[in-house]
Amino acid sequence: MTMIENLHGMLERGIDTALLRYSLGAELLKIGNADAAITHLREAIKHDAEYSAAWKVLGKALAESGKHDEAVDVLGQGIEVAERRGDIQAAKEMGVFRKRSQRVLDNPAD
Repeated sequence: MTMIENLHGMLERGIDTALLRYSLGAELLKIGNADAAITHLREAIKHDAEYSAAWKVLGKALAESGKHDEAVDVLGQGIEVAERRGDIQAAKEMGVFRKRSQRVLDNPAD
C-alpha cells in the first residue's frame, strides 16, 4: 500500500486533520497531480489557517498547475502567516515562489 493509499484510507475512516490533508497534498504534488493536491492543501488550511507549510505547498501546487495569479495571492497570505509565526525560512521560500509566479504573469510570452 502506498503512502497516498494509506492517507486516503485514514480519510475514509473519518480522520481529517490539517497534517493529514497537508501530507496527502504534498504526496500528490510529488507525483504530479497538482489539481488533487490543491484540493487537499486548501482543506489543510481550513483546518489550520496558521499552517505555513500548507500555504507554501499550496502556492507551489497552484503555480505548477498554471494558476499563477492564485499562487501569488496564496503565497502572499502564506508569507504573512509564516512571518507572524516566526517561520522565517518558509517565508523566504514562499517569497521566491511568489516572485517566480509574478514573473510569469508579468511576461506571459516567455
